[in-house]
Amino acid sequence: MADVNRGNRPLSPHLQVYRLPLAAVTSIMTRITGHALVAGIVLIVWWLAAAVASPGAFACADWVMRSWIGFIILTGSMWALWYHMLAGIRHLCYDAGYGFEIDQAQKSSQLLIGGSVALAVLTLIIFFVF
Repeated sequence: MADVNRGNRPLSPHLQVYRLPLAAVTSIMTRITGHALVAGIVLIVWWLAAAVASPGAFACADWVMRSWIGFIILTGSMWALWYHMLAGIRHLCYDAGYGFEIDQAQKSSQLLIGGSVALAVLTLIIFFVF
């Protein structure tokens, strides 16, 4: 083998060099939001189980649900649910053979992010106003 001086460069592009396309980032976020939904589910199941356990247990769980940390977890889980649902719809379109072109994948990724944020804000408005 030839003795080639490659310098101090990586042998292949790494994340420090290569910028992931938006479609790849949204695909990774779909997996992350799927796992993150567990935090909200655990909190809601704990609250419901405490409701049938005893008044003291429910008071504790209800205090956590109404605290700022409970609000953040539930709001994040609600956004993750919208994001994951919209990503699933996009994936159904992929399964049908639509949206594979680079510009279409870019637009669907932007719609996925914008739509999930808009639906999350709309859900919060409906929850707090009505």
